[in-house]
Amino acid sequence: MLDVRRLRVLREVARRGSFSAAAEALSFTQPAISRQIAALELEAGTQLVDRRARGVRLTPAGELLLEHADVILDRLATAQTQLEALAGLAAGRLRLGTFGTANATLIPLAIRAFAAEHPGVELRLVEGWSAALVARMHAGEVDVAVLAIDAADDEIELEHLMDDPFFIALAADHPLAGKPDLRMADLRDETWIESQRASSGGALVDAARAAGFEPCIGFEASNWLGKQGLVAAGVGVTLIPSVALATVREDVVLRSLGPDGPVRRLYLASQACGYRAPAVEPMKAILRGVAAEHCFHCATRVGVPAAA
Repeated sequence: MLDVRRLRVLREVARRGSFSAAAEALSFTQPAISRQIAALELEAGTQLVDRRARGVRLTPAGELLLEHADVILDRLATAQTQLEALAGLAAGRLRLGTFGTANATLIPLAIRAFAAEHPGVELRLVEGWSAALVARMHAGEVDVAVLAIDAADDEIELEHLMDDPFFIALAADHPLAGKPDLRMADLRDETWIESQRASSGGALVDAARAAGFEPCIGFEASNWLGKQGLVAAGVGVTLIPSVALATVREDVVLRSLGPDGPVRRLYLASQACGYRAPAVEPMKAILRGVAAEHCFHCATRVGVPAAA
């Protein structure tokens, strides 16, 4: 195996025309240069340098090896430059995972802020249910994710990002739309709109049971636009998380359910061990800032304290 460092010495000898000039250029001694070339010739199994009284020149074997050395050394220099760029966030890639409703507010703001600070990093967005994102993170397909479930294990590190309160969405002419201090117990007789996945558990069922009733789920819908269409038509009510507030239609009324209303915890997830992309920590810092700003504006909008 040829030593890359000795290839660099060979190239400098060819450029300078003598061992002494190469030694000066590389901050070596002349005997050290001579030993490096002798060792390289031993590795190559042939004479590479023709030593003469008025200098040195490469043999045909030396010229052949120099051609390859130039390519090898140039590629190594390029690799070094790219590695430095990757470490300095001037290049690289970051795969960000998130669930659907977070794409309405948190994620676009985070992507915009990250792209402004690190334009050389390629961002990729992976959307899916939180459980599916966890599986993709285990498979190494996601670098950092915003999750709506607690999925901490030996391979995934979780950090509480924010509390995401749910609000009740009502038709504009609903009798409870103007009721002061609306609470979950006031909704026991309502027909609910909910996804099939959440019909047997989740925020709605937990909040209803805590208020002393079982919710009557009359319509199954997963898409937020579909849910709001049903709400606006007055056929039922639904819970909408704060991260989806930006998507609410003008003919739907949002009401807070008070400080004891249903809340879900959102988490930042990243690899707990092994390789972690350099861009992960900067993105996590941006997501923390975006989440804090969202909580503040959400509290201002609905008049309830921001979640810690």
